[in-house]
Amino acid sequence: MFNIVLHAPEIPANTGNIGRTCVLTGSRLHLVEPLGFSLDSRMLRRAGLGYWQNLDVTRYAGWDEFLRQNGLTAEGGTAPGEGDGTTPEGALRLHLLTKKARRTYAESTYRDGDFLVFGSESTGIPEEVLAAHPASCERIPMLPDATSLANRDAWAAHEAS
Repeated sequence: MFNIVLHAPEIPANTGNIGRTCVLTGSRLHLVEPLGFSLDSRMLRRAGLGYWQNLDVTRYAGWDEFLRQNGLTAEGGTAPGEGDGTTPEGALRLHLLTKKARRTYAESTYRDGDFLVFGSESTGIPEEVLAAHPASCERIPMLPDATSLANRDAWAAHEAS
């Protein structure tokens, strides 16, 4: 089972859909504030359908609280020796998914309990978090979709109404 981490999510429907996926896959959802919506948002509940009450979800006041409560280190969230083949089996690791990484997700090894971290829809994972965990940064290659990204603000305004 993976731990899915949303750092400062902004769109309730996205979080609801991810929450539903977590329930169906047995994953845990971690929400790192600030959140761009209330957890009692109508859109969040609608996107999560009837699954939200079955979701294993934890909310954190910020990144440092998330690291502390999950026993992850501020230096990178990984056990000593990460990347050189000597990491003890079972050590929980961060996978910071960002377009700014050189290494792709396919070049990484995943283990049960690892944390897959996604940033906010508009800005991604904050630069200071990426800089503190460079060995944990991974990229999911994507085709450019400037039209969808340009329409983000229109979508957010529609969701608010």
